[in-house]
Amino acid sequence: MTPFLLLVLAIAVVAAVAVRTVIRRKNMHLWLGDYLKRRRPPTGSGPVHVMFCFVDHYEPGWGRPTREIETQRVRAWCERYPALADRHRDADGRPPQHTFFYPEEEYRPEHLDALSQLCADGYGEIEVHLHHDHDTEQGLREKIERFVDVLHRRHGALPVDPRTGRPVFGFIHGNWCLDNSRSDGRWCGVDNEIVVLRDLGCYADFTLPSAPSDTQTAKVNAIYYATDDPDRPKSHDRGVDVRAGGTPSGDLMIVQGPLALNWRRRKWGLLPRIENADVRAGDPPVPERIDLWIRQHVHVVGRPDWIFVKVHTHGTQDRDIDTLLGDPVDRMFTHLESRYNDGQRHVLHYVTARELFNIAKAAEAGHDGNPGDFRDFVLPPPPHRSQAGSRVAATTEVRWA
Repeated sequence: MTPFLLLVLAIAVVAAVAVRTVIRRKNMHLWLGDYLKRRRPPTGSGPVHVMFCFVDHYEPGWGRPTREIETQRVRAWCERYPALADRHRDADGRPPQHTFFYPEEEYRPEHLDALSQLCADGYGEIEVHLHHDHDTEQGLREKIERFVDVLHRRHGALPVDPRTGRPVFGFIHGNWCLDNSRSDGRWCGVDNEIVVLRDLGCYADFTLPSAPSDTQTAKVNAIYYATDDPDRPKSHDRGVDVRAGGTPSGDLMIVQGPLALNWRRRKWGLLPRIENADVRAGDPPVPERIDLWIRQHVHVVGRPDWIFVKVHTHGTQDRDIDTLLGDPVDRMFTHLESRYNDGQRHVLHYVTARELFNIAKAAEAGHDGNPGDFRDFVLPPPPHRSQAGSRVAATTEVRWA
């Protein structure tokens, strides 16, 4: 072998080792296989409906600030978000919707009162967030039951299941550790968490994606049902896709946001960066990211003309507030409305987490047409939101998980 070929071989070996090292360090080996297998399905001749859902790990107590700073963070949202949202409308004439997943351990009644009023004015909804560590099943049940009760009775913030008359909720797990999924066992502790959440009235989980964390599941860019193995963690690592004309399977619906490789933003000019749909000051929602979210084509199997784009943020971290309530997110909505709401190729719908779930259930039940008609298909709006804007209630029997 010539010296030149030896040099080429050495460079190839070094490159292969470097790539493998990056893949392992970023935990990409957990999900890269499923990502590479997925292909965008054909969508037919009609327009593609885009459901855009912005979920917020909303933590006013982040960093353990003073009570005054916590209040300032909440006030910023209540004062500035309406002005931002009022500049935008989707195909149904609705402004952008923000879903505030509020942490149980940071409960302040005055903060929830303020957010409830913001939501009652038509700008979003409130759901359940939880950080816990080395917990037990009983401890988890007590925390969730207590918080759901206060959100329902004191703040009117949760929808009520019409079948049972009990409040239900969407969920995001703090530190990404749903079902005790972190490899070192921190920030949860409950291996049967999915069943506990189901029993307590959780209608769907919205935690994922969590890459580059090791809590990221093997299954990506999907809406699916997870079945809990009560003796093992991370039971939601795989599951059964929600399918048009299908039936629920398992214990809990998992709603994932887009996860991708961004080849337009490369480390060292060579390796693609991970796109995990996290909106921050350091990673603003520029058009190339938005287009990449759309291209992941998260949908209910068999209904490819309804796609779901769920992005997330931590809305009260001080360095990010001006991004989330200022020009970067304003431009994000403008891009969505200019590129994905022409009525011919795309139709845009701003949805809350609850509305996303309802539309996914309508797709599962075999419905088509305008998904905006199914915002309240299974679960009605929470009491603090006016019923006047409600679309079409379900007229067929719906099968739940």
